[in-house]
Amino acid sequence: MRLVTCVGLLMVLPAIGLMTKKEDLPINKIQVIGSHNSYKQAIDPALFKVFKSQDTTAANALDYEHISMPAQLDLGLRNLEIDVYADEKGGKYAHPRGFEQVKGQPSFDQQGEMNAPGFKVLHVPDLDFRSSALTFKTALQQLKKWSKAYPDHTPVFITLEAKDDTIRSKGFTIPEVFTGKTFDQLDMTILENLGREKVITPADVKGKYKTLEEAVLQENWPLLSKAKGKFIFVLDATGRKRSTYIANHPSLTGRVMFANADPGTPEAALMIRNNPKDAQIPALVKKGYIIRTRADNDTKQARKNDYSDFEAACKSGAQIITTDYYQKSTHFTSTYAISFPGGKYFRRNPLF
Repeated sequence: MRLVTCVGLLMVLPAIGLMTKKEDLPINKIQVIGSHNSYKQAIDPALFKVFKSQDTTAANALDYEHISMPAQLDLGLRNLEIDVYADEKGGKYAHPRGFEQVKGQPSFDQQGEMNAPGFKVLHVPDLDFRSSALTFKTALQQLKKWSKAYPDHTPVFITLEAKDDTIRSKGFTIPEVFTGKTFDQLDMTILENLGREKVITPADVKGKYKTLEEAVLQENWPLLSKAKGKFIFVLDATGRKRSTYIANHPSLTGRVMFANADPGTPEAALMIRNNPKDAQIPALVKKGYIIRTRADNDTKQARKNDYSDFEAACKSGAQIITTDYYQKSTHFTSTYAISFPGGKYFRRNPLF
């Protein structure tokens, strides 16, 4: 037995490292820590200096970076967030405006990946565009290679944000709008580069039940033993994009990703509630939904060494807790870093 604490939450739990049959939990009864904007590399210092002189608050919010996604998984993180932009013809994001603003910056795409058609991975076009995986295809291939090396790994949740917004100012790139066809291509890209056998889809959870939500409320999530070596995608979208993804796919039939759908709808299963102090989270978790929340945002908690949101996230029972700081910041002085006791990022969910 080991003693587990989570900033005020105290209970005794068995070690998860070597699971027994008794500990073969359904995946909604675990709790993991992952990263936010997992692909993000730092804005070049010269460009960042100019940006900060124009908007200090906005610049501070972007003043962080991550190690590669496979390296994060090596540490034990079990959630990654990837932002994708559609680029049907290729080249839309190959020449960021930031290079015109500040000369002499090092190249960000030495292999010319941004010229090829297909989804691109970046945070903010023309400004925060450096990524450890420039294309979604590359990101998926990195994940597949890592998973092949560790075939018995616990499941990895992937939060995927389909982005078609930008800085609405002259000279900045206007993204392509996500349509039903675009989402079809996004699903296909996942299957082609990761492999169907590597993905837990809504259909896998729905099984024999009438709707996906009914299956979730009946706790039809797979056990860890059945989910090992696999990935679970959730589309981080509401409004138009969510409706477009769900359209003609009741209960997400035929879709690859879960859809951040609201409780009471046929597609409700895996939801995003970014405020860890949301009073609804514990009840949603206990009903059977999987919830993703955040321990910090915009570098604010890290700058203040404020763990209150992480404490709330742990207590809420949200199964997925994201952070920019699974390691201490290298951009400013702070001791803030997120993990479960013993430097772990995976454990049995304390709400059960």
